[in-house]
Amino acid sequence: MAGFLTTHVLDTARGCPAAGIKIALYRVSGNSHRKIAEAVTNADGRTDAPILPEEKFKTGEYELIFFAGDYLKDAGLARDNLLFLDAIPIRFGMAEDDHYHVPLLLSPYGYSTYRGS
Repeated sequence: MAGFLTTHVLDTARGCPAAGIKIALYRVSGNSHRKIAEAVTNADGRTDAPILPEEKFKTGEYELIFFAGDYLKDAGLARDNLLFLDAIPIRFGMAEDDHYHVPLLLSPYGYSTYRGS
């Protein structure tokens, strides 16, 4: 099986999927970042397709950046239009050809992630 990467965003403050969040995927090599994909979450908080599909998958170090600021503002979760969280980076490694799922659990003042399935 060839590897691939999926992601999704859940709004844990409101208990729902987070739609409309732009996500950028970068391949990391030392101090170099190269953007290789970009997507926006749908009504289910997921991207419509893997953000890194099988045909483009390579093992290595990556970074997802979730641009959550506009979503948090639109949801009324910013105080005085000032955000505690805006662009949220998650750096991780993929060492084997497998399905990697890296979700973001989002609230206005914190977030978490894990390797899902």
